Amino acid sequence: MRKSLLFVTLLYFTTNLNAQQKVNADSIRNKMEWFADAKLGIFIHYGIYDVNGIDESWSFHNKKISWPDYMKQMKGFTAKNYDPQAWADLIKQSGANYAVLTTKHHDGVALWDTKEKHYSVVKNTPAKRDLVKPFFDALRKDGIKCGAYFSLIDWSYPDYPGFLKDSSRYSAANQPERWNKFRKFMFNQLTEISTQYNPDLYWFDGDWEHSAEEWQSQNVRALLLSKNPNTIINGRLQGYGDYETPEQNFPVTRPHYNWWELCMTINNNWGYQPQDTNWKTPYEVITIFTDVVANGGNLLLDIGPKEDGTIPQEEVHVLQELGKWNAKHKEAIFGTLGGIPLGHFYGPTTLSKDSTVLYLFLPGKTSGNVAIKGLVNGIKEVEVVGNGTKLQHKVVGKISWSPVPGIVYINVPDNVQDEYETVLKVTLDKPVKLYRGRGGLGTDIN
Repeated sequence: MRKSLLFVTLLYFTTNLNAQQKVNADSIRNKMEWFADAKLGIFIHYGIYDVNGIDESWSFHNKKISWPDYMKQMKGFTAKNYDPQAWADLIKQSGANYAVLTTKHHDGVALWDTKEKHYSVVKNTPAKRDLVKPFFDALRKDGIKCGAYFSLIDWSYPDYPGFLKDSSRYSAANQPERWNKFRKFMFNQLTEISTQYNPDLYWFDGDWEHSAEEWQSQNVRALLLSKNPNTIINGRLQGYGDYETPEQNFPVTRPHYNWWELCMTINNNWGYQPQDTNWKTPYEVITIFTDVVANGGNLLLDIGPKEDGTIPQEEVHVLQELGKWNAKHKEAIFGTLGGIPLGHFYGPTTLSKDSTVLYLFLPGKTSGNVAIKGLVNGIKEVEVVGNGTKLQHKVVGKISWSPVPGIVYINVPDNVQDEYETVLKVTLDKPVKLYRGRGGLGTDIN
């Protein structure tokens, strides 16, 4: 992950616009249904970088630490308190429906017993065991979909061209035999993962260093789908993925992708870094989450366990609070559609799948009158999600002979407010219909 934040944002919102052009959306619509309904996933960055609490892979790539000193962390990676069922149970408690584990980051250290001649926590650390299988088994026991993060980049593999930020071992174009050797290694590792663990989702990273042709992205996709036709692949495969994955910053405007997911850290870093105490609060995470869902996306929220496998209490607290809020408001989140366009309501919204229920999200301690503009529908009732309190609404400015609807005002009393974000359920008389005109006598209705 990481790179320059600006570069990452530009990269994945510009060059990867081609991703959906190479994969026909209609051909994957059925397999994407669970992903579209899932809304929330938990990302887990776990690896040897947690020993010193430094940047995963990037710390040696950017020469914050030497590569030999970085790799010495393998000696301290014990996973002695690793409890995969506890991880899975916490993820389930958060309300998440899928989880993604870093099976191998750019440093090349695999969390499974790879048969390739390369680093793994099984062969090269005191952990001495496969960390992927027990976690996937625990997730599946809890009914949670399993995702495998896999770095296409492997800066530690001697036949990978790149190494440090300002150096490389060779050019793939000039030494095709050596590059083919690396690609064979990469395909072999992907075959191991797909055969042994059968992920529901692959989360690739590092595609920016080579083209789709160099990566043989089309063949990578074909390999994974041959093992499991229903597996889902993220957009970081140079155009051969199923959905897009903007990183860290929420887009200002609604993405025009069929499916997308915002991946975001719970503080400022992906892996465990004890000096980083800039934890997002439950309120911040919940409001970011609802903004994402309202715009038709998923949130993949990252946590970084310590090297021994324990999850920092600050992260546990956020996931537990997120889970409490999700349990109370699940009908407005999971299995819903992205809401009505901005301007009709000053806040996030979602819709039931038949579009006859409109959910309004009120961040903070919102009370008094809230307004919906341009709603053509009649309203059957308004209630507060999670406690069932019925609220009164009033239509202002509707003229009988004009197609232009009035403004709906809903009075929200102080005593119905949620600690983090109150949600209103507006039941409509028919599927939502909106006036999109300029206030004249036109009939611009959607």
